[in-house]
Amino acid sequence: MKIRIKGNSIRIRLTRTEVEAFGKDGYLEERTAFGAGNVFAYALARYHTHASLSADFSNGKITVLMPASMADEWTTTDVVGFSENMPIEGGGSLFLLIEKDFKCIDGDVNEDQSDNYDNPLHVCE
Repeated sequence: MKIRIKGNSIRIRLTRTEVEAFGKDGYLEERTAFGAGNVFAYALARYHTHASLSADFSNGKITVLMPASMADEWTTTDVVGFSENMPIEGGGSLFLLIEKDFKCIDGDVNEDQSDNYDNPLHVCE
């Protein structure tokens, strides 16, 4: 699971295996240790009480909450992803995007992309 944060936007991409695990368990989390007990974490969680994508930040962890019906559709179909502009306190919004990770989407990257989805718009070299 990869996260990209820029300004007031959060994008999370999942590989095939991660989408399958999320479909089964309803929860996926990644952690980055900075030493001395400092950890940054982010998670994707299925929730039955939410009608749209939303996010929470507490105790050094970002949790993006996905409605159960949306999670079920996303994990069992060819739907690439879902997005939402979540209103935030004091005005403005936080843009959330959850999507399946495609091969060759970031150009010349030296990471293993064998578990990524085939990119329908690009043939990898």
